[in-house]
Formats: sequence, structure tokens, C-alpha cells
Amino acid sequence: MANKHLIVDPITRIEGHLRVEAIIGEDNVIKDAYASSTMFRGIETILKGRDPRDAGLLAMRICGVCTGTHYQRSIEAVEDAFDVTIPKNARLVRNLIQGALYLHDHVVHFYHLHGLDWVDITSALKADPAKAEEESFNWHRTPYGASKSELIKIQERLTKFVKQGRLGIFSNAYWGNKSYKLTPEQNLIATAHYLQALDLQRDMAKMMAIFGGKMPHPQSLVVGGVTCVQDIKNPARIALFKTLLKKAADFIKTAYLPDLAMAGVKYVDEALDGTGGGLKNYMTYGDFRLDDNGFYKSALLFPSGVVLNGDLSKVHPFDQNKVAEDVTHAWYEGDKPLHPYDGETEPKYTGFEKKADGFSYIKPKEKYSWIKSPIYDDTRVEVGPLARMVVGVAAGDERITKYVTGFLGLLGDKLGLGKAAPASALFSTVGRTAARAIESELLADVMMEWVDELAANVANGDLSTWTEFDFDKVSKDAKGHGLAEAPRGGLGHWVKIKDGKIENYQAVVPSTWNAAPRDYKDRMGAYEASLIGTKVANPDQPLEILRTIHSFDPCIACAVHIVDTKGKELSSFKVNTSCSI
Repeated sequence: MANKHLIVDPITRIEGHLRVEAIIGEDNVIKDAYASSTMFRGIETILKGRDPRDAGLLAMRICGVCTGTHYQRSIEAVEDAFDVTIPKNARLVRNLIQGALYLHDHVVHFYHLHGLDWVDITSALKADPAKAEEESFNWHRTPYGASKSELIKIQERLTKFVKQGRLGIFSNAYWGNKSYKLTPEQNLIATAHYLQALDLQRDMAKMMAIFGGKMPHPQSLVVGGVTCVQDIKNPARIALFKTLLKKAADFIKTAYLPDLAMAGVKYVDEALDGTGGGLKNYMTYGDFRLDDNGFYKSALLFPSGVVLNGDLSKVHPFDQNKVAEDVTHAWYEGDKPLHPYDGETEPKYTGFEKKADGFSYIKPKEKYSWIKSPIYDDTRVEVGPLARMVVGVAAGDERITKYVTGFLGLLGDKLGLGKAAPASALFSTVGRTAARAIESELLADVMMEWVDELAANVANGDLSTWTEFDFDKVSKDAKGHGLAEAPRGGLGHWVKIKDGKIENYQAVVPSTWNAAPRDYKDRMGAYEASLIGTKVANPDQPLEILRTIHSFDPCIACAVHIVDTKGKELSSFKVNTSCSI
């Protein structure tokens, strides 16, 4: 029996357009894989020639999800170029806005984008609500929203959907696939939390809007600080933020983490054998400044660094000069890796190969994606929550180690190991998914400290939110970079300024690092490497491929930013705005 060539296009439940091609052997194990972004768009090019102080308002449009992160990175790149240090209040407000984005993004990712790779909704119809309530207490002493009466209501809603022949948001999935392992009662618990999280995400969006002005696309960041003076002066606004934060923290601790532990126990074999582990090279720029010593001098909540080959005994210091982007297998002109300051974005689309079977396939020896291939010190790396937790543990960070070992201890206890589950279990699809939940609990707790710190600082009379600087003196010729983390991983914006205008602008985003094609040495990107060795129960239902790719939380819209500068019309749409809903 010959190898099977499987095409999954599009990968759904992500931001943007992604295609995965996998070569599956006779044993249904993936032997080779290719990830291809099939969309292109434009931001970086249109920033050229503009006032650098306006860059953030345009750069945030790179993404419709983590808008505030791109906004802040762009602002920080210009602040770095101008050597501007922001006030304490501005630092705390930025931390709170970004922290709220993390909580929102992680909860929505697991329940509404990734959770259905682990949770069989139709299995929940067979559950006994009374037993499900009892099961929920196995994972937390005060489980969230899992009473028998609540579970009965949710089961009845699902049953009604099925009888009407419309699963709605739960349609078009691989229900019944052998790769689902949760019991009917566990599936019912997770389904309840799925629906409850739909309500919760509104509150987490409100948290961002309190200091950001709106969500998405907040408006309160400027070069030098923030503009939400009236919000930080108003105790009611700070109190509202804290109330919503407490609600989010409660869900994370009593629903999100327990559900991950529940899944972790069921899928422990895949965690221990490293299914989906991939590169095992992890990089983080670091993020969330804890003091006011300025760019790249402050202590960080998430330390920067690089861990290679899963070796937790050593952290290599991060150096932004070692970042480069290669386009050997990306649809751009170019023949060598370039640092982002010197980056070029010249499209060279060569398309797909149509074969006799009528399908079109990528050309693996040629260019096959709109995403460039980032390289760090001539090494392919993975970024994201798992990288942040791995680097934190390897660096001996006390706070991160506490939360990671706490979760591993819970798993070990539930598995009856008599000790914590090994840290190597993190090097897997299961571990990558769990890292987001671990990080969410850590951030929710630390944000409580930041809210109190902001309130105390304002109460002591410090209302400073902006650092004045002389634009005419500093803007003639300069360059700067804003490097920190986004929910999905390391996000960097690089800007070169000449005669007070942007000369060149490049953004290297988390999904560029992770979703990239092979590089000039034919080395795989993180998505591709993570699929190798994965066994697919049913090639006609490639649930395992979706599960691993979704564990990265792909944001392909972020990863591709080019524009047809000739003004060619690509598509036209007519939108009827008069219809009633």
C-alpha cells in the first residue's frame, strides 16, 4: 500500500487561510508535512513615508484579534528609536490591557477554537448529568457551572439541536472519531464550559476597553505613554476592571485549568511520548515590564531567552541581532536571510502544481507559502505560551516554576504517580495546550497585583501618563525595535526612520515563526515539524492534524503583510447594509 498524500485546506477555526499537506505512511503515521499560507494582504508597505508616531494606528490592523499587541509593539519600536521611557502609570496600564488580551485570547482559543479537537459534543448527549456533576468534583473542589441542573439544561439544548437536524456551531466536525478519549460525562462538562465561556469573553473584552477606549483596536496608546488619564483617576473604573478580572480568574481556576487536567490525564500517553513536540527549540523575547528602568533594562514577568533541544538545564540569552527572515520557500524575491531592519517584501508568486488526479499540490522543492521563514542564530525555533513557560522554568524563574510544577503535580496526583508528571510532558501537543492555561492562571493572579499597584500609585498623587519628547530633535534618522510577546508568541516590530518619516518597516509575528515553510537549509518550521510521527486514526478525518496545528493558535492574517502596489483589483464585493437582523 502506497503512502497517502493528504490535503487539509482550509484549516478552520483559525484567523486567516492555512493549508497543510501531509504524507501518511501505510501505518497511518505522518512521514512528511508542509504548511502553506494561501492568502496575502498589506500593512508594512503602506507604512513607508508616514510619520512614525502614527505607525501604531496602522500596524494594529495587521490583525483583528491581537490588535492591541501590534499597536503596543509598534509604539514601543518608535519609543526605542527615540529613547523614550514611559511613566509608571503608563507601564501598568499597558500591562493590564495586554494581560486582559492574553486572558481573553487563551480562553477563547481553548474553548471556541481548539477545544472541539478534544471534546466530542455528540458524546455529551449520552452523559448522565448526575454523574457528570460528580465527575466535576474530581478536578476541582468548587467546579465552575457544573451543577446537575445546569448540565441537564445544556444537554437538553444539545438534544434539541440534534432533533432539529441543526448542530449549528457544532456542525461539520469529526464526531465519533477514535481519537476522542474523554468520557460522555467529561464531554458534557467541557461543553458546558464552552457555552459559559461565550458569555465570559464579553467581560474580558470590556477589561481591555476600560483603559483602551474600545476593543478591538484600542486607541489609548501613544508614543510616550497612554491617554486614558480620566480612567486611571476614576476609582470606579479601576474597581470595575478588578471585578471583571476576578470573574475571569475564577473561570480560569475552576473551569479552564481543571478541563486541561482532565484532558491531560486522558491523553497522557501522547504527552509522555512527545506527540506534536516538533522542534523542541523554544524562544521568547520576554514581556510585561515589572519596573521603570526603560526598554530592555527592566525586570520581566516572562524572561527572554532560548532553550534548544528541550534542554531545561541551559538558557541561551536572546540577541535581536541574530533574527533574520529567509524566503527560499516563500513567495517573495530574495536569495539570502535578512535582518528585519533590512527586510524586503517583494512578491514572487509561483503557484501550485496541478496533477493528473485533478488536485493542485504545493511544489515542495520550490516556493509554497506567503509566510517567510524566520531564523534565530541560524536555528528554527518555536514561540508561544509553551516557549514562555519552558524558558521560565529553565531560567529558574520562581513564579513561572511554581505555576508549571503546580499543574504537573496535579497531573501526577490524578495519574497516581506519587510525584509530579515529568516536565518533558510539556514537549507535546498536550503540553502546548496546557501551557496556555497555566499562563492564564499566572497572569490573572499577577494582574491583581498590578491593578492594586495602579490604584495605590494614583491615590498617592501620581497622575503622570506621558513622557514629553522633542520630535524634531530625535526623528531625523533613527531606528528602533519593539520586541515583546503576544498571546501566540514573540512579536517584533522594526522601524527605520529617515528625515522624520518611516523608511522601512518590518513585523515578524508569532505565526511567522511557527507557520513558516522550510528555510534555505530545507529545515522545517514549527507546524511542519510538530506533525511528523503523529498517527492518524482515520486519514479521512484528520482530527490529529487539526489538534496539533490548533495547539499553536494560528493567526495567518498576522503572518502575511504584503500589498499589490500596482493597484490591481483582486476582488470586488457588494454589501447590503439595509437588511434587518
